[in-house]
Amino acid sequence: MRTFDSYVELCALFKENPHQDGARLVDPDLKMDFLYAVYDALRELPNSIHKSVLKSMINAICQENLPDEVRAMYILVQCPMFGHQSSCLIFAQLLRRIVHLPASDHQMLVHWLKILEVPRLRSMVRNLMHFLSLRQFPTADPTHALPEPNKIKWWIPTAARMLAFINAANNSCRPPLLHFSELYHEALDHIDLAADYFRWQDPSPCSSHFSYCQYPFILSINAKRLILTKDSEQQQMINARRSLETKASRQVSQVDIFFLNMTVRRSHLVEDSLKEIQRASERKELKKKLRMTFAGEPGLDMGGLTKEWFQLLVREIFDPDKGMFVYHPHSRCYWFRIPSSARTWDTAESASRAVTAPSSPVAGAAVEAELVQDDDDAVVARLVAASEEEESLQQYNLIGVLMGLAVYNANILDLRFPSVCYQKLLSPPVVPHADLHLGVVRNPSLDDLAQIMPDVAHGLRELLAYQGDVEQDMCLTFQASIEEFGAVKTFPLKQGGEDIAVTNQNRKEYVRLYLDWMLNTAIYNEFRSFYLGFHSVCASNALIMLRPEEVEMLVCGCPRFVLHDLRKVTEYDGYQSESAAVQ
Repeated sequence: MRTFDSYVELCALFKENPHQDGARLVDPDLKMDFLYAVYDALRELPNSIHKSVLKSMINAICQENLPDEVRAMYILVQCPMFGHQSSCLIFAQLLRRIVHLPASDHQMLVHWLKILEVPRLRSMVRNLMHFLSLRQFPTADPTHALPEPNKIKWWIPTAARMLAFINAANNSCRPPLLHFSELYHEALDHIDLAADYFRWQDPSPCSSHFSYCQYPFILSINAKRLILTKDSEQQQMINARRSLETKASRQVSQVDIFFLNMTVRRSHLVEDSLKEIQRASERKELKKKLRMTFAGEPGLDMGGLTKEWFQLLVREIFDPDKGMFVYHPHSRCYWFRIPSSARTWDTAESASRAVTAPSSPVAGAAVEAELVQDDDDAVVARLVAASEEEESLQQYNLIGVLMGLAVYNANILDLRFPSVCYQKLLSPPVVPHADLHLGVVRNPSLDDLAQIMPDVAHGLRELLAYQGDVEQDMCLTFQASIEEFGAVKTFPLKQGGEDIAVTNQNRKEYVRLYLDWMLNTAIYNEFRSFYLGFHSVCASNALIMLRPEEVEMLVCGCPRFVLHDLRKVTEYDGYQSESAAVQ
């Protein structure tokens, strides 16, 4: 009772130096092993001791403006007894005090959470989830009745804010202490998620209600999929209503205006799909429900034709003969082909400023002025190259639109992109007004490159760790050599890079430039087209809620099958679960 009765007693017992003033950002300066031992022992003691401790905590929590407040709260919030329903009133008050600490103390708390043992952090998350459930889904048990709902509206926001501190601490660790799915509160799948999302979207100043969408890391992938579906349905209804208003005077089937109707020939799948998507984009119809027709084939699309179109189009675009994507066998994934005209030592940001559509009048005038000075063969060659580049960028845009339509229409695609692709796709998650830095991953790492070329990433790690003379032993220059489709292409990583040797002193710069070139600069135009295609369909505030890994799951489905889940929904007809064929 004495120990937990005041911040002074708590800090005197658990601080490494009881006379130390102030606190450090990097370390709480607590005897953490001793604290863990006390809490482990306390967990095994009888309920009467638990009640004494909780009563004492009330006195401590009611104290204000005392030194070491944030340190004392860091100690208290780890208490294992907060996993019991009987402690929820005290836990709520503690969380409220933590949330009302100044921003500098919050920053300190986030840093301190990073040094917790993983099981302790996981236990804290479990206690907070249990607390959220008690408030969101109150029990009918009269022995554990909560105060009136109007008096405890602040419970859920304070618990969510505490989880946000844990999420911030977790995301700043490499690797994270917890998998992001461990912060999902899957019971929230059963609340009215559409209402929660639209409450979050409400721009009116009087709308100050709490929304779980403010803390998207709490919502499971199933919850986010439902929100995206509801948002898609709402936008589809808005577009259908607009079509109804604009086409009221025309002789148009009343059913057709509610759909994005596309007709393609199997023999000209990519070409026809590009034309249909361009037409739909001009009419602002991409956000309607997709309905496919294959030319010359009778049939009504009830979902099967759309799914077949997705499959056939993905198969054709990723065909090696197309030369748009390169398959990397070591990682078993595809990555964007690096064009022969890839940008070299210019930065991604200069590339983003320089990108102009082939139809741009300014670009056209500049090209025309250059062409006047060339001979006829050069003119023809350059026009052909420009035409091929334009067609290539259109097809990258088509893949982006395809991914967007798949998410929008709840279809799974058989795509094998690395996770860094989805990270780039959300950089930024909403297309900015200024066309800068689209799809550029900030500070790419060797782990990002290892998703595509693990052998190259390993080689670069070896280069950084090499103890000998890099210049004499490795004979490298500031160039990148890439083998694609049986041909080796070499590009300088900086101006004059072919003449600059890699040494022990500049090898870090070499690796940094290599990563930025491979993942950003070399494919900037191609990925920009891909990015804009995806966002032309999926532009939505709901996208802000998603992590790159979650976008990947929405596009491609689960990367791993959980057989236990499959067994739970399996029905047997003429077999049993123990049958040899089933096993």
